[in-house]
Amino acid sequence: MAKVGKKYAEAVKLFERDKQYDPAEAIDIIKKMDTAKFDETVELAVNLNVDPKYADQQVRGALVLPHGVGKTKSVLVFAQGEKEKEAKDAGADFVGGEDLIEKIKGGWLDFDVAIATPNMMGKVGRLGKVLGPKGLMPNPKVGTVTMDVAKAVSESKAGKVEYRTDKAGNIHSPIGKKSFEVNKLVENLTTLVDTLVKVKPAGAKGQYIKSITVSSTMSPGVRINPFSVKGVIKAEEN
Repeated sequence: MAKVGKKYAEAVKLFERDKQYDPAEAIDIIKKMDTAKFDETVELAVNLNVDPKYADQQVRGALVLPHGVGKTKSVLVFAQGEKEKEAKDAGADFVGGEDLIEKIKGGWLDFDVAIATPNMMGKVGRLGKVLGPKGLMPNPKVGTVTMDVAKAVSESKAGKVEYRTDKAGNIHSPIGKKSFEVNKLVENLTTLVDTLVKVKPAGAKGQYIKSITVSSTMSPGVRINPFSVKGVIKAEEN
């Protein structure tokens, strides 16, 4: 058995590993854990009964959490002309075209979100091998390839998060900081789960949401009863 730190070992004693809690209970347990000296990110892991190797069972998108994630994101926009000014007025940190493309080719990646207007994607596409592996490639499915750059910038700054199933059908997403009040983390959690319910693929059969686990950066995961989260029962009835 792998060795764990003293704080982690103490944290494990605060809950039953095999028990499923309701969201407020689980988050309250996480908040009581003394696992780090910094304000840890709280993350939700949802295992969906889908097979992502089939296109019609892939779950991907983005949403704005009601209370954000506790971090102001650095936003880059590939745009020209009027849209360049629009992006700057909306609060984008970096705006440009060929100049930014060349800078990124040189290894610069000091931003959290990349947005592009459709007419820029022919040029931005050349950065696929650089931005793709980092999850930074603009994509219309998550609203980062758009003519409404002002809205895209505002949403990113407000706490927009992207979600996407991995090969095992898991969704991992931050839902805030440990310093957030319990009710705010619960609201963010519920909003994310409700969104996953709404985008349930038609090809998904059986129990759609198999498990939900909440954890912080340095903590063990606490299991949540999927049926205690608003909207999940509806997903299983469909």
